Amino acid sequence: MGLNIREIVSRKELNISELKGKVVCVDAFNVLYQFLSTIRQADGTPLQDEKGKVTSHLSGIFYRNISLLSEGVKLVYVFDGEPPKLKEKIHKLRGELRSIAREKYETAFKDEDLEDMKKYSSQLIRLEDKMIEESKELLLAMGICVVQAPGEGESEAAYLSKKKGIYGVVSQDYDSLVFGAPVLIRNLTVSRKKKTYSGYIEVKPEKIVLEELLKELEINLDQLICLAILVGTDYNPKGIPRIGQKRALQIVREFKTPRKIFESVNEKIDELSFEDKFDWEVLFSLFRAPKTKDFEIVFPKIDFGKIREILVKRHQFSEERINNQIEKLTGLKRFKNQKNLGNWI
Repeated sequence: MGLNIREIVSRKELNISELKGKVVCVDAFNVLYQFLSTIRQADGTPLQDEKGKVTSHLSGIFYRNISLLSEGVKLVYVFDGEPPKLKEKIHKLRGELRSIAREKYETAFKDEDLEDMKKYSSQLIRLEDKMIEESKELLLAMGICVVQAPGEGESEAAYLSKKKGIYGVVSQDYDSLVFGAPVLIRNLTVSRKKKTYSGYIEVKPEKIVLEELLKELEINLDQLICLAILVGTDYNPKGIPRIGQKRALQIVREFKTPRKIFESVNEKIDELSFEDKFDWEVLFSLFRAPKTKDFEIVFPKIDFGKIREILVKRHQFSEERINNQIEKLTGLKRFKNQKNLGNWI
């Protein structure tokens, strides 16, 4: 679900041309879920091949990334590893929401209500292991670096983005900022329109610079982490009732240090149900010192045959359309002799 601090975060419009020649780390699960929820047919069902296997994620990976690569953006997809045990809470909540969405979808299906079918079907998505492995396979065939994080993908992406030669993190969620990503990039697409269940809306790529954000909010990173915990994160989805984004900002400004901040709301935490209670120190450490690992950023050689095998032979994508897109890759000189991150520094 991700952290919601939209009300207090200033965003700057980003022109794709600003990313030319830059390396960005993509929160893979976040983007794949985006593809699965938005790339759908008129009745809300995902794209499928002749055998009924879902292909929305593969379509998104191929066409979105072809466009970004053509614009000179260098992509590193970071995949989730083992999540912290505390994330079981958000998994349980998501399961409950899926059950509700399934009931509403079935009602819409009986009523032949296409709009509601599309609305609720997008809430039923699950990212299966086979989808993840095939996504990695296609990304590597396209010459895109794939990193398997030891823990959370967004924390690993934030960690890597602090390295020399990497510009920032691509994700729709704000969590990357709390993990210390210097730059968060949202809505990264060449298209200016986003397809939703109710139609198309205009979207513009945007960036949030952590240093500028902290200065504007007049807080430091520790205070931002505390603010996130107060309003609710994937580790404590409910947060603290009746403390919204603006009130949380007032609290962290007033009490300044983590211990004093949470001492000020200790009574409210005690009032939470057993299931919703949390140890702020444990949560704080998950953001301040997450499980991460150093990786050598290697961009593999493009394998045109593999791309065709995955998309055309395996999943019956249009051979003509795939070949037309592959033409864009063959004309990009920057894909020649890609060895490691040093090529782009």
